Amino acid sequence: MTKIDGHTHTELCPHGSGEKTAAMIERAIQLGFDNYCITEHAPLPQRFVTDYRGDPAGLTTASLSWKQLDEYFLLTDQLKKFYHAQIKISVGFEVDYLPGYETEIKEFLNQVGPKTEQNILSIHFMPGKEAGLWCVDYTTTDFAAGFSQWFDHPQELYRRYLRLVLQEVTTDLGEFSPQRLGHLNLIQKYQDYFHFPNEFDQENLELIHEILLSIKQQHRELDFNTAGLYKPYCNDFYPGKQITRMAQQMGIPLVFGSDAHAIVEVGRGWHLQSSYKH
Repeated sequence: MTKIDGHTHTELCPHGSGEKTAAMIERAIQLGFDNYCITEHAPLPQRFVTDYRGDPAGLTTASLSWKQLDEYFLLTDQLKKFYHAQIKISVGFEVDYLPGYETEIKEFLNQVGPKTEQNILSIHFMPGKEAGLWCVDYTTTDFAAGFSQWFDHPQELYRRYLRLVLQEVTTDLGEFSPQRLGHLNLIQKYQDYFHFPNEFDQENLELIHEILLSIKQQHRELDFNTAGLYKPYCNDFYPGKQITRMAQQMGIPLVFGSDAHAIVEVGRGWHLQSSYKH
């Protein structure tokens, strides 16, 4: 069986450790991985600054800048060549789905699609206060500033996120639309800080079923992302037990991803996946 880490970041990530990507790859080799996917945060649309709300650093540290694209491809091409005899390296992006920016997203995918092998589509921003888009995973303070009006009804907050996920998976982003959907329940990153429920209610489960049905029909994959286990107020993996069980029952592939931003995070939580094998 192929041992894959399907979701990792690089030294270029502005919110990462800054540790060398080569050292992260060597960690993967040491752990016995034979497939390593580099999926750096894609640059955000340039006009997104007009719709973004919240801490300015949440935007400036979210992703690569447009001027870093050439540097990213140069770095990853060098790494692929250097390690080709030891591990298969796939290069792509973690692309943000942003409502209202579908044209820009599609244009970016058309631009980089021929140069990439595996891409992930994720949601890190959703509509909140002031009719703007707020980051769901920057800080607890920023999260509260954007979404506190739903804190008394957390299932409704979850529902708002899941409706956006449904929009994400049903939007046609063209021939280079990412095959894999990232951390489907990132809205739960701060669940233990705000004392939100760990499980989804029946209405949300029905919405999740609709999401998974679309993913199944499109022959797409889910990111089995262990990063949440190590977040101090999440303490669970993405997409969580309920979604994982439903996806398995529907035959949707789940691809392990550590979402590593540092050497020590590569492959972290790998053995959890074995608990969810048929």
